[in-house]
Amino acid sequence: MKRLGTAITCAVAAVNAALAQPPGRRADSPAAAAIPETTREQSYADELIDAGGTVFSSQCGFCHGLDSAGGSGGPDLTRSELVAGDFRGDAIGPVIRAGRLDAEVPMPAFPDLASDDLEAIVAFIHDQKAQAESLEGGRRAVTAEDVQSGDVAAGRRYFEVNCAECHSADGDLAGIAARMDGLDLMRRMLNPGSGRGQSVRGTPRVDVTTDDGERHVGLLAYQDEFAIALTDADGRYRSFATRTVEFEIDDPLARHAELLEQYTDDDMHDVLTFLHTLR
Repeated sequence: MKRLGTAITCAVAAVNAALAQPPGRRADSPAAAAIPETTREQSYADELIDAGGTVFSSQCGFCHGLDSAGGSGGPDLTRSELVAGDFRGDAIGPVIRAGRLDAEVPMPAFPDLASDDLEAIVAFIHDQKAQAESLEGGRRAVTAEDVQSGDVAAGRRYFEVNCAECHSADGDLAGIAARMDGLDLMRRMLNPGSGRGQSVRGTPRVDVTTDDGERHVGLLAYQDEFAIALTDADGRYRSFATRTVEFEIDDPLARHAELLEQYTDDDMHDVLTFLHTLR
């Protein structure tokens, strides 16, 4: 059940618009959105809700999440205006039956879904909405919109002062927001040496000079208080006792570590919001 079509199209369009041109400081992220009030109160038997949970998890859970609060491509149904206005399936049912194949994120049709299963799914969705309304907090996950709470202009100014010596918005970072966004982009900004995607370019280089004046230069392979090791241009691994050599390390990511101790919350989100414009 990849979604209640018009709502998905609007949600996707809103996210794309936000990524292309984020406004100033914002508090209107999906995680902060209020759950719309149910138009007509309704209740369902526990047995029907339980049955609906089973059908929903197998037919709809991948896209909408097992609890209907959002998943892989499917939006949060507990915050759906269509669900809020539905009464015992009069709005949800037709969308499930017909699907939304022309939507930007298509939702398949379920014309052969048994009427009992459809009734159970409707009951489950409404029960999940009621449970979500009873929670004190509404945050389900962190989306790209959630972390774009900064000011683009302030982020650009911070970038030009603190980052432009090594990076360029129209050079190495051009299109970065098209390759990653949200928390992935935040992690890469704060700690670019972590996770997948670490390249040789980001590996510290070490220059070792032995007692007899012989120099060895390469990528840092290991370091502790007793030993330092490198991999040279020929791919050979060389290890030295630190007490017997002099060495210098050039770490291209050291500035990121320094900035971690200097960022204010505003700085961090300003820069991240600016980076989200680099598509």
